[in-house]
Amino acid sequence: MPTSPTSDLILERMMALHPKIIDLTLDRVWRLLAALDHPERKMPPVIHIAGTNGKGSTQALIRAGLEGGGKAVHAYTSPHLARFHERIRLAGELISEEQLSEMLDECYAANGGESITYFEITTVAGLLAFARTPADYTLLEVGLGGRLDATNVVDTPLLSVITPISIDHEQFLGDTLTKIATEKAGVIKRGVPVIVGPQPDEVMEVIEATAARLGAPVLACGQHWHVSEERGRLVFQDETGLLDLPMPALIGAHQVQNAGAALMALRHLGYDEAACVAAMENAVWPARLQHLRQGPLVELAESAELWLDGGHNAAAGAALAEALGRLPKRKLHLICGMLNTKDVSGYLAPLAAVSQSLHAVSIPGEAATLSGEETAKAAASVGLTSATAESAAEAVKAIRAEHPDARILICGSLYLAGHILRENG
Repeated sequence: MPTSPTSDLILERMMALHPKIIDLTLDRVWRLLAALDHPERKMPPVIHIAGTNGKGSTQALIRAGLEGGGKAVHAYTSPHLARFHERIRLAGELISEEQLSEMLDECYAANGGESITYFEITTVAGLLAFARTPADYTLLEVGLGGRLDATNVVDTPLLSVITPISIDHEQFLGDTLTKIATEKAGVIKRGVPVIVGPQPDEVMEVIEATAARLGAPVLACGQHWHVSEERGRLVFQDETGLLDLPMPALIGAHQVQNAGAALMALRHLGYDEAACVAAMENAVWPARLQHLRQGPLVELAESAELWLDGGHNAAAGAALAEALGRLPKRKLHLICGMLNTKDVSGYLAPLAAVSQSLHAVSIPGEAATLSGEETAKAAASVGLTSATAESAAEAVKAIRAEHPDARILICGSLYLAGHILRENG
């Protein structure tokens, strides 16, 4: 893996500008954007994507469709897995080391040593890069929440998208679905259409009330569009007609609803069936039930299958369990590492029903990691046979020794997934 010393050093400096990792407010972002002459007003038309689960997958599907329609697309996502550059895609390509260092340096200088969080200043660097590079669209994925997220600075996006909302990040967004939905609905803008994935009733009430107040047309799953899997094909219907498409390249039944939101976005923007087929066939999103097929860990697994997933909340655990249940039959063994901010038992409970055992690891280099012992204890509490391991590699060896033809899934955190992708080349 190539190193990126210049940008790494600048990013390290930026970590020291604010004592907290997360501190939700837009004041610091507005100040820096003003100092940079408002790049957020100069970007190609924006599609803003919020939600709890499926934001990244939905963005990947929309991007594949737009690019299939011959368009150049910027995309912003977080967190990164292996390299920071993954967060900023300029007209289809990951930002270069030279461009990234230049944008980060300029933002650091313009900030003048003022307090600003790492996510805020790096988001502004992304917006600056988007404003300076020609493209047809900009896809912005919310980092956390919506209302006070650093991406929520575009007055009039082309379109807003809200993927399924569930309980997550309660310490920042609130301890009820209604409170969390209120934060996520903060991406809805006056008069801008909002595409809404399937939601619990109390979430839909918040979204509809917010949209009504702002005169934003709602295009909701189950009302204005419908999506389902039928005989191995994806069937999508809206007011303009029916599409019979290949299933999405992204694995899992939950990807059907993400595909539906992406297709609604493409149809609303006037794209034809060929772009919709491209969205289904060409979308790539690492660490979402990703089958690892090469690298040192795969060699270590020998005849065992090795998979990777970065989901980390209860809804993600349920979706993952369902998707795993559809794969060709093999005994499943988990290697899991999680952060101490997550509902570990809630995540593991649905996976316990489809798994034989769990090896718990801590996440290397993460201060907020749960210890292997704590994760193993949570696994045991939901009925999973559990043990600890020093590392994912040690866990792979231990599982393979007893179960040479196992399906091994490394899971529990995007931070762990990123570490695995770096280690596995």
